[in-house]
Parts: sequence; C-alpha cells; structure tokens
Amino acid sequence: MINTDVVHGDSLFSDDDIYLFREGNHFGLYGKMGARLREIGGVDGVNFVVWAPNAERVSVIGDFNGWDKERHPLALRWDGSGLWEGFIPAIGQGERYKYHIVSRHNGYRIDKGDPYALFWEISPGTASRIWDISYDWKDASWMEERKKKRLLSQPVSVYEMHLGSWRRVPEDGRRSLTYRETADLLVPYLLETGFTHVEFLPLTEHPFYGSWGYQTVGYFAPTSRYGTPQEFMYLIDSLHGAGIGVIMDWVPSHFPQDAFGLAYFDGTHLYEHEDPRQGFHPDWKSGIFNFGRREVRNFLISSAAFWLDKYHIDALRVDAVASMLYLDYSRQDGSWVANAYGGKENIEAIELIKTLNSYLYKTFPGIEVMAEESTAWPMCTKPVYVGGLGFGYKWNMGWAHDILEYMSKDPMFRKFHQGNLIFSLCYAFSENFINTLSHDEVVYGKRSFFNKMPGDDWQRFANLRVLLGYMFAHPGKKLMFMGAEFGVWSEWDHENSLSWDLIDNPGNKGLKKWVSDLNFHYRGNPALFESDATHDGFRWVDANDQDNSVLSFLRRTKDGSAETLIVCNFTPLPRHGYRIGVPESVCWNEELNSDAVEYGGSGVGNYGRANTESISCHGRPVSICVTLPPLSVTYFSKCSEA
Repeated sequence: MINTDVVHGDSLFSDDDIYLFREGNHFGLYGKMGARLREIGGVDGVNFVVWAPNAERVSVIGDFNGWDKERHPLALRWDGSGLWEGFIPAIGQGERYKYHIVSRHNGYRIDKGDPYALFWEISPGTASRIWDISYDWKDASWMEERKKKRLLSQPVSVYEMHLGSWRRVPEDGRRSLTYRETADLLVPYLLETGFTHVEFLPLTEHPFYGSWGYQTVGYFAPTSRYGTPQEFMYLIDSLHGAGIGVIMDWVPSHFPQDAFGLAYFDGTHLYEHEDPRQGFHPDWKSGIFNFGRREVRNFLISSAAFWLDKYHIDALRVDAVASMLYLDYSRQDGSWVANAYGGKENIEAIELIKTLNSYLYKTFPGIEVMAEESTAWPMCTKPVYVGGLGFGYKWNMGWAHDILEYMSKDPMFRKFHQGNLIFSLCYAFSENFINTLSHDEVVYGKRSFFNKMPGDDWQRFANLRVLLGYMFAHPGKKLMFMGAEFGVWSEWDHENSLSWDLIDNPGNKGLKKWVSDLNFHYRGNPALFESDATHDGFRWVDANDQDNSVLSFLRRTKDGSAETLIVCNFTPLPRHGYRIGVPESVCWNEELNSDAVEYGGSGVGNYGRANTESISCHGRPVSICVTLPPLSVTYFSKCSEA
C-alpha cells in the first residue's frame, strides 16, 4: 500500500476551462478529466478529476491503497462545477482504480469506473486502469493528405467487421485475435480485396461481449479484450500505412445500466434523464443520455473528438441516430414526453448533433461523420448552416431493405417487384448515401447473404454476384459486412470465427475474386463515384423492362467525358440479341461480367465488346445488341474505336 496523501490545489483546470465546462462548450475534456499522469513539484503521480455534483464525498480506491475508501479523498471545487479533483503521488501506469462515491441522497454508496478512463481491465473485471496513451505515429503523410479532400468525390468501399469474430486463433478457436495480430492479417487481406476503408463495430470498452460493443461503458477507451491502447494504435497506423481509411462505430444514443458505469452515477440520474419515459430505452434496456445537459454535451462531443484526435480515426459512424431524434422512438402512446412545442422531435438531441458535426468538421479537416438514421429525417447530410443535421453521410437502409427483399424472390416472380429495384433512385440524390449490406442483415434469424438468395448453390452464388455488382454500380458509397465477400453460408455468430475453410471452394473463391475485381474497377473508374450525390452522375437507359427483369443505366463523370453502361439480368435465362440504346456511336468494351468462368459463372458474354448500330432504341438514335448472361451484371465502357 502506498502511504501517501492526496495533494490538492494544483488543478489542471483554468478559469477558462471551468467557464467552458459550465457553459457546455468544452470539447477537449479528455486532456483534463479522469486519471492523467503528471508531475508536480518534481514528483510523478496521477491527477484525478471526476464530475459528481451531488456527491457528499468522493475518494479514489485501487490496488495502490488496498481499495481503502478513506485513504485518498478528492476535493470538491469551490466554483459550483461539481468537479472533484486531487493528485496522488508515486502511482502510475497500469494501476487499477475506481471512484468510491457517497451521495448526498439517501446515503447511497457505490464504486464507479472512471467515465473518462483511457483503459479498463479485461472483462469481467470492471475497474479502470491508469494508462499513458502516448504513441509514435508513422502516418504523418496520411494525416496530411486527409486534410486536403472530402470523400464525396472519391471511391469509398467499406469492409465492415466485428474484430472479435473476424478470425480466431487457429490453435484456440475461442480466442480472438489481438489488435496487433489483426493488423498483420487484415492489412494484406484488404489490399488483396481492394476495399478503401474498414469499419469496426464499436471498439469502445463494453462489459457485455454479446452487445457487439453497442453497450458502451468506456467512451475514451478501446476495449482491453484485444490488447492495449498502443496496440490498437498500431492497427490503425498499419492500415493508414497501407492507404486504408479507418471508420469506427460510436454510440452516443444510449449506455448500459451496469452499476459500475454511468447510470445513477452520484446517487442521481446524472448522465441520463430521471423520467424513464425520457431516460430509459425499452428495447435495449439501457439509459438514454440527457442531451440537453451541458456537462453531458461536453462528455459526448469530447469522446467523439478524442477518437479523431488521439487515435487518428478517419470517420465515426454514429449509431441509432433515429432513437436520438424522436422522443417517441419505439414507445407506445402515453409512454413518452413531448417537447416544449408539443411535438415528438427531440430538440435537445438535434442541437447536440448539430453542434457535434459543426465542431468535428471544423476541428478535424478531412474527417467524416456518418449517420445510421433509419427514417426519412430531412436534410440529414446537409450543412447545419442551411438547416441540416450536418452529417457527411447517411446509411441507405431503405435501399438495403428493398434490394434484399427483391433478391430473395424466386426469379420467376421478380417481374412483379421491379419497384423494389428502382424506388431508391427516386431519392438517391436527396442525401449523401452509403449503400449498406451490413451486420444488421445477417443476424437474428435473417440468414447470411448467401442463404438469402434463392435457388441451388450455383444460382445463390450468381444471385449474390448480381447483388454486389448492382450495389457497386448504384449511386452512393459502398459497404459490406465481413464474410459477404466470399459468401459465408452461416449467419454471423459473434462467438465464432468466419468460416475461412470455405475460401478455396470454387464458388466462394470465385465470389471473392468478383468482389476484388469490382473494388479495383470501381476505384479506377471515376464515372462510378465522382457524382454519387447528384443527378449528373446517373442516367436511366431502361428502368421498366420488368417482363425480363432487366435494368440498364449509365454512370457518368462530372464533365461527362467518361461513361459506364451497366446492364443487370435478374433471371437465370440468358437474353440473346438484347438491344440497348446508347448515347454515342462508339464501341463499348465489356469491362466486367459477373458470369465469367473465373467468378464461378457459365461463361456467357460478348467476347469483350459490342459495336453500335444506327438503330434507335430507348429514345436514342444508336444502340448495341448484346447477350445478357444468366443472373448477371455486365459493365460496359466507351472506347474510342468504331
């Protein structure tokens, strides 16, 4: 046991810090709050700061004092901020600790983890750990380049993954890879398959592994399940070194009710609303943040900024935005509280979101903030200064629902559901969309993407190739969940590795080759990404051939100098002599064909090109006559030779 006293009076907080904190505009609290290593008067130790305005007494307990609740009390600041602080000398890296809080209310006593902890002990342990997160980054060129461009006119193909179940250690199938082990395998895999970004399901510390990280308790700490903060930094650094962007899911909408966490923190509902109609989520059995409380706004925006700043994360995907926007989200009549104007919009959450996005985009040039917003909230990705929420992107969950419903149909009946294919183009340019085939689609009995497809195994692979080929051609950025790229058969199970033993099966191998070629073709063809969010980048050829279940359209560069023709045949019948109107009298090269033998297809195609003829079709004076392979998508590009 360390026999030292707490030193008071040498605060990390200036008067300006306190002013911003109380005003709700201090978004760099990760440099002030929690347990921070420092030196005072030539003595090394740790400075502790915790917000507990309704506490009668707060002390630090840990390995260093035998978890003695009396040994190291903190002092309450005099300024009404509700901050307790103190410096404990001669302790340091790796020590476990908690705050023992005695509330003014009903004698409530509790041991709490640190809301601003930089590291936690491995679950099922619940203590915070003192940690220095300094790291020698090697990604300076990546970070400098990131400042210069927005992704809107760039290719974005995202590999979404759950780190703990992507791969397991072969010798011990129950142990997940560490951050460092993941880096050594993930980087070459993404380079091979051609994805531009990886998106991690939440890696913030979470007590319940089965929540996949969406029940966050450590908003400033990567989960210790896979290693130290520096090992997580190594993973990010390695990805940046390979030219791969990093997106992380972030959950400001709700938090778990574990006794050691944020809930009822100082004997009052400090972080959450007291009224359960506002402060408790009935579906997830979790607390809902009090978004209008200034200190909570500090906490959440500081957390978002922390990951972009200290961990060089390139984009945050904000989870469950709809649950923040609507007061009646997933609630029956009479079980929610209207806003001041009698409406269902959560005005406080809306203001927090706008402040969050405005601050992050201003402070960290080149980053992105992406919304998982499941309703049609208007102007989600429009700037705050014109009345929007200020997100950079929005998940296109409507597209995912419609296309998966369509693809699940027997091809014989797809002609009755053509609207599922084309409805998304009615709103495709209203927001900056990411077309998603995400983890949400392959859990809870929904089946894997492969097993959503109808028919025998050959038809399932062919259908999946069509689905992915159509997604890469459709306006909007791209995202697919791990395993979809090689057609895993089973539904995702977070307790087990993906079925990597399938990777060399002919159908799975062919699908993986198709995804890789799609990625590299997409990345090298500006017509497919430059104008994702504007009508200028898209032209229908024929959206109405429902009798044949065929769809054809053009993608164009901003200046119209390059065009790609995409033709999808959603039936297993090859269409010979199929005529398509095209804009110019040039030949058209067959760039990609999902029915190629190398992808596991039947090898039907157009021998690499199609010449135009002076036969009008689809309102155009010239056309090409092509063969559409069964269950296929074919990409054609203009060539200069007649």
